[in-house]
Amino acid sequence: MTGTGTLDRPHVWLPGAPGAGAAPLLLLHGTGGNEFDLLPLRHHIAPGAPVLSVRGSVLENGMPRFFRRLREGVFDEDDLRARVDELAGFLAAAEQEYDVAPGSWRAVGFSNGANIASALLLQRPEALAGAVLLAAMVPFHEPPKADLTGKRVAVVNGRADPMATPELTGTLTAQLRAAGAEVTALTHAGGHTIDPRLLPRISEFLGDVTAAG
Repeated sequence: MTGTGTLDRPHVWLPGAPGAGAAPLLLLHGTGGNEFDLLPLRHHIAPGAPVLSVRGSVLENGMPRFFRRLREGVFDEDDLRARVDELAGFLAAAEQEYDVAPGSWRAVGFSNGANIASALLLQRPEALAGAVLLAAMVPFHEPPKADLTGKRVAVVNGRADPMATPELTGTLTAQLRAAGAEVTALTHAGGHTIDPRLLPRISEFLGDVTAAG
């Protein structure tokens, strides 16, 4: 993998419970968040799974993000591509440091974190085994040609989300399926948020992915 290949960014590593056998999770926060924000999700969606939670390396008005944007809803795609390679290099270093099988991560990202996760899938598909994309938009205007055969992805969005609209998440779902991914679409009635009522469904999805993987 290209990228920094070092563990030189803030992150949290939580080893898995002995004998749990769960696939490792990669947690990716939203704009203004940090590596601690999504840690409580593990208890609800994958108890006992090893977890790597990473802070975004870009600041926007002091708020961490995973890549730059030109304005709300318009991504700096050149920067996005560079940050994807950077994150892929970080994951390669983490795999060596924490004894994780290469490419076995299941990314769980919210908002900006979901966008970098979907970009990672499309640009560096070898880096992830699958993903849960919470309130995701479309990362690339022209998506890279990728073979996502065998990757299982859950796209989770709110029907009233003004940013990650149903139209955008529908486009993302179509792009992922066109690349060969097996996509599960989950919706809730709310907006740009994580609906706790869907956590059991996400847990079921991740359990199925682990069993299949």
